[in-house]
Amino acid sequence: MQNNNSKTKLELKKRAYLYSLKIIKFIDYLDKKDFTVQIIVKQLLRSATSVGANIIEAQAGTGKKDFTNFFSYALKSANESKFWLGLLRDSKKANKDKVDQLLQETKELSNILGASIMTLRGKCRNIKRKTQSAKHYDEL
Repeated sequence: MQNNNSKTKLELKKRAYLYSLKIIKFIDYLDKKDFTVQIIVKQLLRSATSVGANIIEAQAGTGKKDFTNFFSYALKSANESKFWLGLLRDSKKANKDKVDQLLQETKELSNILGASIMTLRGKCRNIKRKTQSAKHYDEL
C-alpha cells in the first residue's frame, strides 16, 4: 500500500504526462503551414513537455535541494507554456476554448508546483534553523 505522499507524487507525474499528451494533440490540429504557428508550436512543445520531464527528474534527485530545483524548473516551464498558449489564443491562431482549457490545466499544474516549492523551502529553512540552533547551542 502506498503512503499518501507517494500517491500524490504518482498523481502529479500522471497529470503532467497527460498534460503533455493534450498539448501534443492540440498542436497536431494547428495550421503548421503558418510560419508564426511553427515557431510558437516548437517553443510550446518544448516548454510543456519539460514540465513532466522535470517532475520525473525531481523524483530521481539526490536530495531536497535537488528536488526543489527541478520543481522550480518545472514551474518555470509551466509559466512559459502559459505565455505561448496565450499568444496562440490572442493572435487567433488557435481555438480560444481549446486554449483556455489547456491554460486552465497549466495554471493548476503551476499552482501545485508553486505550493510544493513553498512547502519544500519552508521545510528546508526549518531544518537549517534547527541545525544552526544546535550548532549555536554546541558553542555555548
